[in-house]
Amino acid sequence: MGKQIDVSAVAECAASIDFDTALAILALHAKPLDAAVVSLADAGHCYLAAPVYARLDSPRRDCAAMDGYAVRDHDLNDNGVTLREIGTSYAGSEDAGEIEPGEAVRVMTGAPLPRGADRVVMIEYCSASESAVTIEHAPRGKAHIRRRGSDFASGQLLIPAGTKITSAAALTAAAADHHELTVSRRPRVALLATGDEIAAPGSAGDDNFAVPDSLSAAIDLLCHSIGATVASKARFADDPDAIANATELATADIVVVLGGASRGDRDFGRAAFEQAGFEIAFADVAIKPGKPVWYGKYGASHILGLPGNPTAALTAARLFLAPLITCLLGGRIEDALPWQLIPAAAAIAANGPREAFLCATTSYEGVVVSNRQEASGQARLARTNALVRRPAHSFPILPGTLVPTLALCC
Repeated sequence: MGKQIDVSAVAECAASIDFDTALAILALHAKPLDAAVVSLADAGHCYLAAPVYARLDSPRRDCAAMDGYAVRDHDLNDNGVTLREIGTSYAGSEDAGEIEPGEAVRVMTGAPLPRGADRVVMIEYCSASESAVTIEHAPRGKAHIRRRGSDFASGQLLIPAGTKITSAAALTAAAADHHELTVSRRPRVALLATGDEIAAPGSAGDDNFAVPDSLSAAIDLLCHSIGATVASKARFADDPDAIANATELATADIVVVLGGASRGDRDFGRAAFEQAGFEIAFADVAIKPGKPVWYGKYGASHILGLPGNPTAALTAARLFLAPLITCLLGGRIEDALPWQLIPAAAAIAANGPREAFLCATTSYEGVVVSNRQEASGQARLARTNALVRRPAHSFPILPGTLVPTLALCC
């Protein structure tokens, strides 16, 4: 959905940039992490660093695609026929033998096919007695046989490098006889929540001046849902020295600073890192909400600063943290931001001078933008499942108009 950006022409320390330019800068810095070999069970959400080839044929031999009777086509006719049943073949049987003219073998789905058989007649069309089976009419259409290697053959490329491991991809890899995969390792994330007023949820009620830290748990869940590992979480008062000296920075691939992103007297998030040698890539993106978001590098660590207002922070995390994690995993920006065009189920007002990402709710009827769009709002988020992208200075739109929509939670 975004426009093409010539990132070579972008000043990385630009004071205020648009959303697509910020994403382009992020993509320049966020290269896949080193490769690791992990078990298939631990590979979910990761991206392949090496392709997956089949280690065997599938199926490994000619087999039945249905429960029924394996027969010779030449033995069947429209007047009906009774064949001698000479045995049964099950999935996992070593050898189903061979059938001669006038014989049949009962087969279960996945069972090896007896030599000489070229059709499986579904069991619903067969009448069996003690040692014989009667087929009233010659079947037409599919033979209901899966030939050896008809799904894939040994040595065949099944999953190219760069593919995200989903449950479907894991099934294919396991079917190809792989129990381990080579993937870009998971980013380790440190969450640093800042603010004199914040307290752990469940304890804020004990202090009349405390505010529950609603962001740490939310961003933790978002990180896990994308595929990162949250290695540490900490809360800091508005103290730049304490923030800059946080021990969590030592092993983190990504440090997410929650709060202190704006220009208030006690907004020390970015300043704390700047005094320690932080290299800023962008700050102040022309979006609403989330304008104070900032990003850069501190040694090998990626530092992302999110606003303290909850809706703004969650929106910025979805738009920047999700792509950052995805790129480090080996994916692409567009993998993390799969915008879809969904019809507006109600009218949407004109937009102001900044590009907006509006809280919305999707259903089978389309997408409805929330009436209240407050950066500090929290109650509404429990009923929000999407963001609607609105360009700067865009006109009102009518119901039925297709609008770019993104799932809020990954």
